[in-house]
Amino acid sequence: MASEGEGLLYWVSVAASLLATLLAVFASCLLFEQFWTRKNLKAIPRVVPWYPVLGNALIFERTGEAFFKQLMDYTDKFRNIPLVQLWLGPQPNLILIHPDTVEVVLSSSKHITKSSSYKFLQPWLGTGLLTSTGGKWRSRRKMLTPTFHFAILADFLEVMNEQASILVQKLEKHVDKETFDCFSYITLCALDIICETAMGKNIGAQDHKDSEYVRAVYRMSDLVHHRQKSPWLWPDLLYLMFQEGREHYRSLKILHSFTDSVIAEKARELKSREQHKSDVASNGEQSKGKIRRAFLDMLLNAIDDDGNKLSYLDIREEVDTFMFEGHDTTAAAMNWAIYLLASHPEAQRKVHSELDEVFGDSDRHITMDDLKELRYLDCVIKEALRLFPSVPLLARTLSEECYIRGFKIPKGINAIIVPYAVHREPDVFPEPEEFRPERFFPENAAGRHPYAYVPFSAGPRNCIGQRFAQMEEKTVLATILRHFRVESVQKRDQLGPVGELILRPSQGIWIQLKRREPSSS
Repeated sequence: MASEGEGLLYWVSVAASLLATLLAVFASCLLFEQFWTRKNLKAIPRVVPWYPVLGNALIFERTGEAFFKQLMDYTDKFRNIPLVQLWLGPQPNLILIHPDTVEVVLSSSKHITKSSSYKFLQPWLGTGLLTSTGGKWRSRRKMLTPTFHFAILADFLEVMNEQASILVQKLEKHVDKETFDCFSYITLCALDIICETAMGKNIGAQDHKDSEYVRAVYRMSDLVHHRQKSPWLWPDLLYLMFQEGREHYRSLKILHSFTDSVIAEKARELKSREQHKSDVASNGEQSKGKIRRAFLDMLLNAIDDDGNKLSYLDIREEVDTFMFEGHDTTAAAMNWAIYLLASHPEAQRKVHSELDEVFGDSDRHITMDDLKELRYLDCVIKEALRLFPSVPLLARTLSEECYIRGFKIPKGINAIIVPYAVHREPDVFPEPEEFRPERFFPENAAGRHPYAYVPFSAGPRNCIGQRFAQMEEKTVLATILRHFRVESVQKRDQLGPVGELILRPSQGIWIQLKRREPSSS
């Protein structure tokens, strides 16, 4: 019996030694790779302190607000330096904050692969349009572009008007009362819009604030961002040992279960509709009523270059991607715009004047032609996105060796583009912290560097849904401002921007509402 125990101990010690050896080899490989890469990048300034394997990860602030402030402090410090190294664990990253350095990456048809940090979105979004690359991305982009055709967007406008009207009803109770945080009101409106336009499903988020799906969307975004900047949480097996990993699994289950049920329901509805059309045609009858299209309807009918329909998983990953990209981004943009108008009464008066010219005393829904007439509001939204871009960081992996500002950059390096900093280039935007919608008048924007303003990215991988987003933002903001005047007591330094996956104010957007009549502006 003793010999059996000794034998077991022997094999345990052998296994432990083998594991230790493998870990040592792995660590040695990482260290060698880091040493070699650092040698190739030695001419480029870097953030310090730096540690083997972990890079700069240990110096990162843990909360979203403190981390973003830290990152902005670095970009201010290095404003006059063309490139800066920042190591996220064993991975080297270059921070790009100047339009000409950004152009090298975003304008290229080669550098289209998102950085490895995007892989933490894949359990949720799969390899849809946001996270895919190469042939799959090109094929999917070509297939999905027609779904954002002008005529289809016009159908979506009806949903935007309806949900914006519900939002106004919700805000009525705050008129002439104390200040309140409008962030969640606008966010729930955006969620209702995206659910109905993406999935054809009205979830009534504005009436049911505490829905399980809504909570899961927010929690998943927080978990993904925290994992991205924590190298010790990167290995999947290790992640599941932490409470965060188990919470991630639970949130993922909620999100996918919801999408699965909606896709199944929509597929049955589509089949029933086709059968009904067939029956109507065979009976020589006329089909009645207009069917409201959703993104999901188009996905179920989409065909690739080879004549194949999308698989079930293909459809789910695109619906989930559209839900993620088209919800928080627009909600954040609208909230920042409301804050800036509330803080700048003269700009708000100009918006009210424009709205009165277009709508007069009418309370009718907004049309596509109306949106074209709201030129000053368009400039307000663009300037809000300059100061507070919804996506504060973009990242690409360089697919081949290239030169940026004379520096030779090896293949495989991650380039992190910081729109928040790019938009504050003083040579392009004098007094960059000032809110001036007039910057975007056509005569003032003429000749501006094409990569100095990138709220929707730029180049081949620009945001496919930017027209949808701009249309939604204009419609919702115009609807709010046709009814109310907004005031704010918050100072800019009280907002506490949190730069996670989306740029949000940590303290909310606190406003006071005053009723207005069209003629009162």
